[in-house]
Amino acid sequence: MGSTRGSVLLLLCGLVLLAGAQTSKSNVPRLKLSYKEMLQSNNLVTFEGLANSSAYHTFLLDEEKGRLVVGAKDHIFSFNLLNISKDYSQIPWPPSTTRRDECKWAGKDLSRECANFVKVLQPLNQTHLYVCGTGAFHPVCGFLEVGRRPEDNLFRLGPFIENGRGKSPYDPKLLTASMLIDGELYSGTSADFMGRDFAIFRTLGKHHPIRTEQHDSRWLNDPRFVSVHLIPESDNPEDDKIYLFFRESAIDGEHAGKATHARIGQLCKNDLGGHRSLVNKWTTFLKARLVCSVPGPNGIDTHFDELQDVFLMSTKDPKNPIVYTVFTTSSNIFKGSAVCLYSMVDIRRVFLGPYAHRDGPNYQWVPFQGRVPYPRPGTCPSKTFGGFDTTKDLPDDVITFARSHPAMFHPVYPINNKPIIVKTDVDYQFTQIVVDKVDAEDGQYDVMFIGTDIGTVMKVVSVPRGSWHDLEEVLLEEMTVFREPTAITAMELSTKQQQLYLGSSIGVSQMPLHRCEVYGKACAECCLARDPYCAWDGTECSRYFPMAKRRTRRQDIRNGDPLTQCSDLQHQDELNGQTTMLEKSVFGVENSSTFLECSPKSQRALTSWQYQRTSEDRKQEVKAEERLILTEQGLLIRTLGRSDSGLYLCQAVEHGFMQTLVKVTLEVIDTERLEDLLHRGQETASQTPAQDPPPPHPPHLPPLPSSPHRESPNQKLWYRDFLSLVNHPTLNSVDEFCEQVWKRERKHKRQKAQLVQQQQQQQQRGQSPTMHTHGPHVRAHGLVSAKWKHLQDRQKGRNRRTHELERAPRSV
Repeated sequence: MGSTRGSVLLLLCGLVLLAGAQTSKSNVPRLKLSYKEMLQSNNLVTFEGLANSSAYHTFLLDEEKGRLVVGAKDHIFSFNLLNISKDYSQIPWPPSTTRRDECKWAGKDLSRECANFVKVLQPLNQTHLYVCGTGAFHPVCGFLEVGRRPEDNLFRLGPFIENGRGKSPYDPKLLTASMLIDGELYSGTSADFMGRDFAIFRTLGKHHPIRTEQHDSRWLNDPRFVSVHLIPESDNPEDDKIYLFFRESAIDGEHAGKATHARIGQLCKNDLGGHRSLVNKWTTFLKARLVCSVPGPNGIDTHFDELQDVFLMSTKDPKNPIVYTVFTTSSNIFKGSAVCLYSMVDIRRVFLGPYAHRDGPNYQWVPFQGRVPYPRPGTCPSKTFGGFDTTKDLPDDVITFARSHPAMFHPVYPINNKPIIVKTDVDYQFTQIVVDKVDAEDGQYDVMFIGTDIGTVMKVVSVPRGSWHDLEEVLLEEMTVFREPTAITAMELSTKQQQLYLGSSIGVSQMPLHRCEVYGKACAECCLARDPYCAWDGTECSRYFPMAKRRTRRQDIRNGDPLTQCSDLQHQDELNGQTTMLEKSVFGVENSSTFLECSPKSQRALTSWQYQRTSEDRKQEVKAEERLILTEQGLLIRTLGRSDSGLYLCQAVEHGFMQTLVKVTLEVIDTERLEDLLHRGQETASQTPAQDPPPPHPPHLPPLPSSPHRESPNQKLWYRDFLSLVNHPTLNSVDEFCEQVWKRERKHKRQKAQLVQQQQQQQQRGQSPTMHTHGPHVRAHGLVSAKWKHLQDRQKGRNRRTHELERAPRSV
């Protein structure tokens, strides 16, 4: 009756009516695209994974060769950055049968644990990568040849395999973080079968392997490593430091009860260990707590301590990148995620502050107040700070102090002392983050892409309010990038290809960083998007290029105000037909319900309805009441009356800009007129070609099929829609109506399936000689059709009798 029968059922039975939803929408993504919508708009390329592989968690982006190398279960893949679904290579790397059997005998799960899960992918030199895997609880490493140039087309694993202990974990569930610098591999991982000996290692290279102190909770206390980074300390390379991000259990006495703390650890790149103490152990290791919390009343903060991911955004000064971090909470009270920013200035200040020290009768952690030996523990041996050439020359008191004081007392607080993004009471948590610095008309903006544990990606831009220190986070888009809910465990961003690559347990996906065409066909829609990648170029919303000077280019990231940017173009847009307004006619039945659908593309827009009677020129606002329900999907009229006929306008308002989205002409059909139509329509539906022609068609109603000789499927559906709507007012609720329709459909399908089954059985037995005489298939099909027509006629008769009983007056 409105459009199609399917849409009637969807709107009446499937919609969740969010009455009174006209509230603030500043914290929701402006656009929300499903997996199907992403595929249909050609904005998503997927690799569904192999049947005998999974866990596509380890990424290495090589922009020079145009490849994305991915480590997974028993496989290593090489994908083309242009399109990951085409031209990809794979190398099977399963453990040996002996290793699998040993793993199984040790009580491990054969399919989930006794495989080779690739955990390390690091560039070794211009022609080879260094790769490591769990090897069915027996870590192994090897050398992967990739060639010097893209045209070499090399991708093969060398025959030499070495022990991977201290480089890859035994257990595939455990996290590891690694980085290969100057031929030496820095890695944070577990070093034993039971997963109890966690350490930070340096292996390979010309120096002796070195690690953190073993079985000392002051150094590491059941850590989970996230990432490793090299950040220069000064212009002298001897001062370069390695920073590790991880989370661990709080040290005894540091927190009441069991708690998790996020940490940042530092090491000197030229640390060779001690001479008499801490031999082959780090002498410059220090760690500090990272705090990401929301200030609360009475000094009680809401903490996010489960560090999930880290991304370093480079700046003009290579010594001071901005540290982006993603946190979740392990609280049983609420579920939430946060993004916090840290500056290297604040981090270095904490490492130059007081050391944590246990003292007093309760053995509590306090700042160390005694004499700190020289050179200060944690300082790299170089010409910059003293005359020590190597850590082996450091005095014994420095080594002793470093061994007993690896932690700093003060924590590192985020920029502005609070998160830039907080998400609580939602059905997802953040897992990954990458950031792109984008040039726009009014400056540079950091655009964040945040992965979640349900397979969606948030696109967020930081916009300064009053100053660049007071930031507003604008959620541009939320996109589903995997066919089923699954945690995004790896992300890489290619600025050269302008693509984002995402990994999960079920496959790999690829999406562009910008899709300007989805925002709309008018200047105002492009301006409202507030996407630094996009601008109105005079004809369409397209990619913004800072070097391209065009007079008609419009962009407003700070305010997103189309009234100032596009007011002089609005009239021209309307002339060019670029305003996207949908016009349609809807027919309703008196005393029944109807739904006028109107869903703005932007989730930030607030919708309102205006109504104009057929015989009037004046418009009036539609206000919510018991009979009229305003929802985010449209307007529900619960009980139609004749006075409801007229013109309905759905308008969307966003940031002061109003746009008409839908113009609906509603005509309410009164009951008497409908009964006459149904009576004639049922006679028409049962006519044969030899009977009288159909009655004249009532005006203003959808046209009937023109040929009386064939009854089209649309004709049947059209009359069945009327029957459903006529019966509807007598039911107690919409739910009861839906249940009745669904039961009838299931019954018809069941009856048809039974008849088809009988036909097949008769064909197999070959029981009827008549069927053999005239052709078994033709005769059987005729019997099924006759029975099915008989059931349909009985159903029509039942509907007609029911309708007549409902019209008859009831006796008192």
